[in-house]
Amino acid sequence: MKTDAEWRAQLTSTQFQIARGKGTERPFCGTLLDNKRSGVYSCICCSLPLFGSDAKFNSGTGWPSFFQPVAAENVITHDDRSFGMVRTEILCARCDAHLGHVFDDGPPPSGLRYCVNSESLTFTDQSELAKLTVPAVDASNSSERRA
Repeated sequence: MKTDAEWRAQLTSTQFQIARGKGTERPFCGTLLDNKRSGVYSCICCSLPLFGSDAKFNSGTGWPSFFQPVAAENVITHDDRSFGMVRTEILCARCDAHLGHVFDDGPPPSGLRYCVNSESLTFTDQSELAKLTVPAVDASNSSERRA
């Protein structure tokens, strides 16, 4: 866990306000809304892969939307009772960064719409996906564990 000061040093002020402060970017303004490239969307705070471009769809809501995460265990949910309503907040399972909310009005196969703030994500192009993995340990030292 990092302190707010450490997060502020790592993130832009907008990223901090959204990912750590549970904020929301304005609709139709996010940098990743219209991204059509193939790749993976990861947590802006800890780089955990969260959503694949193959699960992204145009929901018309103004935020990047996905019908499922890359792995169910990478995204956790929490009841959000703010602003006089009940919603299901989605968070990064590794660092608790606020991502957005999930709704039950998405397309098949899940019927879910993970509505995510661009500022909570970083995008890695398909050609650069190897950068998301932990490098292999030097094979010349067989006593080391492979990641």
